[in-house]
Amino acid sequence: MKIKLLNKDKKKMKNTDVSTNTLSDKSKFAIVESYKVARTNIMFSLSADDKKIFAVTSYSKGEGKSTVSANLAISFSKMEKRVLLIDCDLRRPNVHNIFKIENKVGLSNIIGKMVEFDNAVMRDVLPNLDIILSGTIPPNPSELMCSAYFIELIERLRNEYDYIIFDTPPIGVVADALLLKDLIAGFVVVVRERSTTHGDLQNLIDSIKLADSKVLGLLEVGCTFGSRRNKKGYYYYQYY
Repeated sequence: MKIKLLNKDKKKMKNTDVSTNTLSDKSKFAIVESYKVARTNIMFSLSADDKKIFAVTSYSKGEGKSTVSANLAISFSKMEKRVLLIDCDLRRPNVHNIFKIENKVGLSNIIGKMVEFDNAVMRDVLPNLDIILSGTIPPNPSELMCSAYFIELIERLRNEYDYIIFDTPPIGVVADALLLKDLIAGFVVVVRERSTTHGDLQNLIDSIKLADSKVLGLLEVGCTFGSRRNKKGYYYYQYY
């Protein structure tokens, strides 16, 4: 599936292919429906909050949080809602790999005031979906994430988008994600079957509670349906 990347000034970016891990017309029905269920549950979780902003995180790297972030953004955009996906993992970015975007300018460059927002945001990567990549890897990611300029930027963007989704670093690796607690309604936590342990999950939840934030729900990836069906499942979402 080809996508065209455009900045606000309509400047053409290089056409590219979306990763086969992202939702598309060719995705399996079970995967698409699972994300629809997750989307609906997240919407209910957000209904009592005026912040339509949430973060996706996990305990450790390699558990699939960036792919989940991308697919949730795609799923929300299919409701004709304006969606912004921001790669907030300034230490180990992944969103540009998932969407196969070569442009490296992004969030760190915006916060560092090296580039204007309109020259860094990737407009209409897919219909109704804009993306801000993480940008140049900075020496001070934590300081950038809690800077006044970043907070001001997000407050402004709240009025331009129906939903804003943060792809954040794993909480078990660094605490950067917790710095966003005052900007978001809560966290969607990604856990991977046969990888994330109960201890990992408990430590993650304790960290989020200690930061005075909340878990919106758990999204399990790579789960199996059971031996009787003899099939592998993909995604399972539940309220926390």
